Amino acid sequence: MADILLVHGSCHGAWCWRDLIPALTALGHSPRTVDLPGHGDGRPPADVTLEETCRAVAAEISADTLVLGHSWAGFPITGAVEYARPRGLIYLCAYVPTHQMSLIDMRKAGPRQTIGDAAVKSADGHSYTIRRDRAADLFCHDCPPEALSYALDHLCPQPILPQATPLAVPASWEALPKAYIRATQDRTIPPEYQASMVADWPATDVHAIETSHSPFFAAPALLASLIDQIAARMARM
Repeated sequence: MADILLVHGSCHGAWCWRDLIPALTALGHSPRTVDLPGHGDGRPPADVTLEETCRAVAAEISADTLVLGHSWAGFPITGAVEYARPRGLIYLCAYVPTHQMSLIDMRKAGPRQTIGDAAVKSADGHSYTIRRDRAADLFCHDCPPEALSYALDHLCPQPILPQATPLAVPASWEALPKAYIRATQDRTIPPEYQASMVADWPATDVHAIETSHSPFFAAPALLASLIDQIAARMARM
């Protein structure tokens, strides 16, 4: 079974994998988490860089690790392969970086904008938060009430600099086993944009789950089963 590193998205933390961890463990896997720099560690957001974020992910990777990144974490899991070579990468309703574009560039290039005034920039301009009254609809519209309340209580500021920095996609990324899980009811990253980012990937590497942007809360057992299938396929590659 697989060693699986779970990497959270914007304004989230390792806490968001609460329900997925036991579901993966029940299938025999060994899931691990990481809090990205600037998420709950007291670091000033202005000091957090994209390179540091990528290196933080790389520090958790061994040759046997499958790395799963949610949402913006598609950037640091991609950049991490400059410093460590994982067994494979799984993008969960995530951005697949375009060479020398930033997350902000890619978001603006999307077919439609979903976040708008839900994002509130800090007074110093170095981070942003998501308005509580908008976060439920953006992230968790199909999640159980307890999970929704838990998520809203734990959302935190997101450093802007890492998301404003273009990423040079490492050459070694091309040869790595990769899979994508698209959320068909996503209200954060448009599902059609998710599909277009992997339009040239083999169909066997692209999957769909009928949930919001938070399948780890909306359908953890279903998500774990899908990850299990992907892990089994990568083990044969």
